[in-house]
Amino acid sequence: MRYSASPRSDAFFVDFDGILNLFDSEGGRNFTARQQLGGKSPWTGKDRLANENVFAMVLELPTATLGAKPEVRMWGRCSVRRSGQLRHVDRAGHPTVANFFNTDETKEEYDAAEPVHDRERFLEQFVHVLGHAGSYTREEAIAAIDRERLLPDMMSYDPSRPARYPNGRTLTDHVVAHRLAFISKGDIPPGGLKPHTDLLGEFPYLDTPH
Repeated sequence: MRYSASPRSDAFFVDFDGILNLFDSEGGRNFTARQQLGGKSPWTGKDRLANENVFAMVLELPTATLGAKPEVRMWGRCSVRRSGQLRHVDRAGHPTVANFFNTDETKEEYDAAEPVHDRERFLEQFVHVLGHAGSYTREEAIAAIDRERLLPDMMSYDPSRPARYPNGRTLTDHVVAHRLAFISKGDIPPGGLKPHTDLLGEFPYLDTPH
């Protein structure tokens, strides 16, 4: 096993200005419907994170040590010490779920929670978001959530299948495009961004910081 903790070039890529072009604060769905774009693409082709860095903790280990039978499910959280206690302030399983399925009022509660409670606490909230943004019926929303295995919010990985989101996640997966298509039931067109070109083919996989 090998471990690295250091500033590295951020591999995440997102056309944030394009998302702002899609966002509709006055309409009924939050995101502009495709026909409302008048044939214009919302995407700018600019990657907001192209020159950004991230503090990366990279762990490399043999896949066999995961003990997948046939898969493993993983999640992580970030805690900070406040008043002598560790407070859970962020968590991640599926990429972008915490941001796209929460409001300012629920995000803090979601980040502090653990996956074991996700379905009972947040299923109706997720159904509401899919109904509002993608015109899903309740039955369609629950079926879609189950297909994506979003609740509980843990990343699934089956080593016998190719690694590509949602079976795990690679540094080149366009997870933002995947999530936007999911919540809009395919109505939001895919962006044209490409993965970063400064990825390394060996440990620690992320290039030196900008």
